[in-house]
Amino acid sequence: MQPRNMSMSGVVDLAAVKAAGEAKQKAEEARAQRAASADQGGGVAPGSLVFDVDEAGFERDVLQRSAEVPVVIDFWAEWCEPCKQLGPLLERLAEEYAGRFLLAKIDVDQNQMLFQQFGVQGIPAVFAVIAGQALPLFQGAAPEQQIRQVLDQLTQAAEERFGIVGAPVQPGAEGEAGEQAAPSAPEPPENPALAAAHSALDAGDLGGAVQAYKNVLSDEPGNTEAKLGLAQAELLGRVQGLDAQQVRKDAAERSADIEAQLRAADLDLVGGHVEDAFGRLVETVKRTVGDERETARLRLLELFEVIGLEDPRVVAARAALARVLF
Repeated sequence: MQPRNMSMSGVVDLAAVKAAGEAKQKAEEARAQRAASADQGGGVAPGSLVFDVDEAGFERDVLQRSAEVPVVIDFWAEWCEPCKQLGPLLERLAEEYAGRFLLAKIDVDQNQMLFQQFGVQGIPAVFAVIAGQALPLFQGAAPEQQIRQVLDQLTQAAEERFGIVGAPVQPGAEGEAGEQAAPSAPEPPENPALAAAHSALDAGDLGGAVQAYKNVLSDEPGNTEAKLGLAQAELLGRVQGLDAQQVRKDAAERSADIEAQLRAADLDLVGGHVEDAFGRLVETVKRTVGDERETARLRLLELFEVIGLEDPRVVAARAALARVLF
């Protein structure tokens, strides 16, 4: 039952640039509809911020809803004592955040297929789904302040990368319902040059996409979407035509060969082994000097752009890189 656009266990969705643009447009339309609904007494009922999910309803209740609001998933079981500590805390925070995210609770004993698809190693385990893409958040009964920081990063990333701001709670509910219900100003039309770059990437014209994204960045150096698109197009170009088996063999046998390590890291990332890709390059930076070290460092920064700088895995890898460098 693995959804087409879902990134199980951290798999990178290399169509994320297109998805981000489409999600932003849909989110604006959904925001307008929700604002009108809120004016008429509609919106999300406070009691629907937390709900149970099973395998049969996963696509409807989680994937489809994640196009409009981040969905946090709490994997739990009745026999799990830490789950009994974490669950009520997450439920309270879902009410407090008042529609900025929804909380889906999955009983692992009753939903083994979902448990396995997400690659859960132990419970409690918390994931998020944004615009159909899965992201591991944390495992275990973490402190409340740490959980709040993760949720703040999640909701910020959902808005900045996909234009997803959540669903307002019905008027009269406690929390931030009034703020969430207020309509936001529409975004300006998409940059034609950026649209052309997206089209080239979708068509598989990687060279054209790279040049188009560079053109956008020459005029708008801070354009986050163009940076992400460029990093993805360049990554796809590098792995195109590689023999994965030979690349991994070379990397295992020639640990001092920086090009072998770079190719293996690219394949790791495309294959969804995000932590492996980051760890490989951090270790390469650690054991190299001079130009080789700088080459490995810059490649690692490029892969950070592909995943997104707010992603917790990127944050952790940045800290590891800093320890190696300083």
